[in-house]
Amino acid sequence: SINLLVVYIFIIVFTCSFQFGNTCYCNSVIQALYFCRPFREKILQYKQQLKKSYDKESGREKENLLTCLADLFHNIATQKKRVGTIAPKRFITKLKKENGIFDNFSQQDAHEFLNYLLNTISETLAEEKKAEKMEKMLRTNGITKKGSGVVLSPYEPLAFCQPSGSRSDATWIQEIFQGTLTNETRCLNCETVSSKDEDFLDLSVDVEQNASITHCLRVFSDMETLQGEQKYYCENCCSKHEAQKRMRIKKLPQMLALHLKRFKYVEQMNRHTKLSYRVLFPLELRLFNVSDDAVNRDRLYDLCAVVVHCGSTPNRGHYITLVKSHNFWLLFDDDIVDKIDPMAIEDFFGLSECGVQKNSESAYILFYEARDAVNIDVKGGAGQVANSSI
Repeated sequence: SINLLVVYIFIIVFTCSFQFGNTCYCNSVIQALYFCRPFREKILQYKQQLKKSYDKESGREKENLLTCLADLFHNIATQKKRVGTIAPKRFITKLKKENGIFDNFSQQDAHEFLNYLLNTISETLAEEKKAEKMEKMLRTNGITKKGSGVVLSPYEPLAFCQPSGSRSDATWIQEIFQGTLTNETRCLNCETVSSKDEDFLDLSVDVEQNASITHCLRVFSDMETLQGEQKYYCENCCSKHEAQKRMRIKKLPQMLALHLKRFKYVEQMNRHTKLSYRVLFPLELRLFNVSDDAVNRDRLYDLCAVVVHCGSTPNRGHYITLVKSHNFWLLFDDDIVDKIDPMAIEDFFGLSECGVQKNSESAYILFYEARDAVNIDVKGGAGQVANSSI
């Protein structure tokens, strides 16, 4: 059922037919990403700037997951109908072809798919960026070297590339989703503190019964004592000593994706079971487990989308999505969309009683957008979305 107040919604639908299998894990993630404004606008911008390239052998237009997703978002954004459905056959077909894990009819993990999609898009963008840079260098250096009678090796420009992992290699996936964790270790013998940074696209946090997401994040950054066989080798002392270790956030991302670790492997049962614990998450979130030198320490986030797992096990169940659009909260269940009261979001916190191996509709992935995030300028893209699809 579609409420009259939200007739401007255009639904993304992955048809759960025999041809495609159970794809609601994919459906829910892409629905959530579509309502993550910075991601949607960058995808539409990519579509506008996309240059067609063709395979030399087949003569067909080259395609990958990113081009298929860009086409899908473009089709939604430019739809003239106010309501309707889209079955993205090309995207599903390409996904199954590129990764055998998703090439079956079983339910897959939405978090694994999110990780795969973001990393694949980032790799594609990095490859395209490197190819453009190489082509530019070949043109520039080729003209210069031809005059001197020297043939330029097509691999020579690689020497001018930045080292892997440098900031110049960052794509807009990193600009939107990437944050940085700093791992701080203090030797209890000499009090020397060492730190090591690690980038992330999402944070996976353990869940506890009747806890809040803020509490889960605090536990994530709790001080841990390294002792016994786990003693820390201190380079200053040149020997192993007891130490205290903790992980804190050094760089807060523009889009914060939080994965609630609801599936736990139980050896006695020889399988994963679901932790349907009640975990409260607010519409507004401020992180407190940040390092002393973090930029935007008081950054405030607004909840914009939630991927919800329905069921009692990871391999059996269903995924639905909650999204915020124009100050309305909407519930997507494949080809059905309903307007819901913000208070109803509490229904997806989880179960307040013993929540192990219990059937529940509980939040699995939370998407928060920084309130101070710089508005990304997308010529035409953002306007098209606002007018025709949200």
